[in-house]
Amino acid sequence: MMNIVTTLQKDRFTPRYYVAALTDNMSLQKAQVYEESLIEVESGGNKTVENAHFVQIYRSREVGQSYITSIATTLLATLHAMWLIFCNGPGTCFPLCVSAFLLKALGLGWSSIFYIESIARVKKLSLSGLLLYKLRIADQFFVQWPQLQQKYPRACYAGRLM
Repeated sequence: MMNIVTTLQKDRFTPRYYVAALTDNMSLQKAQVYEESLIEVESGGNKTVENAHFVQIYRSREVGQSYITSIATTLLATLHAMWLIFCNGPGTCFPLCVSAFLLKALGLGWSSIFYIESIARVKKLSLSGLLLYKLRIADQFFVQWPQLQQKYPRACYAGRLM
């Protein structure tokens, strides 16, 4: 995701919200280092990070967690994420996308949901990707392998993005 963020037009996509799971110890740290490097380049390092916000939410499903118990944790994560719009990551992605979709459906917010399936997913979608694809929550759904696009025809084949 950081590779994609580095290509964004920083003046167009501001403020940027970085969302990670409470159990993720690395992602927000990488995002903060990146945002601080932008400030150092733009202003000689005299400003604080104003255009970026860093948020942690509950994870909807931990690796190895049973599908039954993940229903309750997904509901909790969705409630926790109702006010957030943009996301990445398997444990945080689904509740954030559902929240953005519900706000849009209720006319309380507007967002476009773009989902990029992990490059590691060659033969089948991740659980988050499968749910977003089957429930038609994502406005645009991208895969990085042609065989996935053949298996999931509504997906857009984007090639290798990262």
